[in-house]
Amino acid sequence: MKPLGWITISLLFLILAVSGTASATPSTTYWTPATSDIQPFNVWHIGVDNYFRLSQNATDTNNLAPSNTNAPARLDGFPTDVGITVGVLPFEKIQMEVGIDGLFPATRVNPAIRSIGNSLLGNAKIGTPEGAFFGSWFPAINVGIFNVGTKTEITNMNIVDFIIGKTLGDFGRIHGGGYYANPGSALMHQSGCKNGTSNVQFSCSNLVNNGGQGAGDTDRGRNQNSGGMVGYDYGFWKVKDKEGNEYNKWMFAADYASGKNFIGGGGFGMYHFFNKDISLLTGPVWFNDHVINGGWKWTVQLDINF
Repeated sequence: MKPLGWITISLLFLILAVSGTASATPSTTYWTPATSDIQPFNVWHIGVDNYFRLSQNATDTNNLAPSNTNAPARLDGFPTDVGITVGVLPFEKIQMEVGIDGLFPATRVNPAIRSIGNSLLGNAKIGTPEGAFFGSWFPAINVGIFNVGTKTEITNMNIVDFIIGKTLGDFGRIHGGGYYANPGSALMHQSGCKNGTSNVQFSCSNLVNNGGQGAGDTDRGRNQNSGGMVGYDYGFWKVKDKEGNEYNKWMFAADYASGKNFIGGGGFGMYHFFNKDISLLTGPVWFNDHVINGGWKWTVQLDINF
């Protein structure tokens, strides 16, 4: 494992040890963690995320052929992601969350994605809410790490991100920042493969189908471990529950991450809040690297706070 991998994993485990809590999916806008939201202290969050295809075309059919076992297989969805996250700091101006995701098996997808199945990914985030310092104009700021795994060259993406967020009055919220990941993970390389790796499974020369880009594509395996992220959300239809708590019944959300890697891509959709603690999100997601992630997919995400 690269030094960055050991450093980031050690940092995450240190955070978990200090907090005395072992808990997962980072707070997200839609597809990316481009949000300044952090779980409040001792509030637990369970999320179940599914990404699947709605239709099949000729390219999908060819990719599912037995001779193309390493093809992206755009028809198939991602592993189901079940995560739990909790806020661990009892302070108003400095907040922190930690969590862990469990990913279930996936089949007929890029070899690197298929290897993510039966894995655990950790995450943590620390930051300040809007107006915590220097007046109400001061933006929310946080630093986090996510997709911290233990499988060398696969799940050890160890992505560190820096996000700034600000409310735009009655026009919703905007979030933006950047990320840097472990260059040793195949999922942080274009096409999900690495040149010169000793692991034949993730060698670029072993990639049978390059998603229509051509077998001679010299960009395969190119390092894509850094980029930018942006997110936006807008809540509307305010209601109150029996206890007088006000919340938005609906929320529009959209985000995007640059880079031809596992997290590069974005989407937009709608949250429906059944109450202030339970919501359901749905909408399309598209990807910058179709060799890794296949074609666009539809997502349904259940979120529960307790």
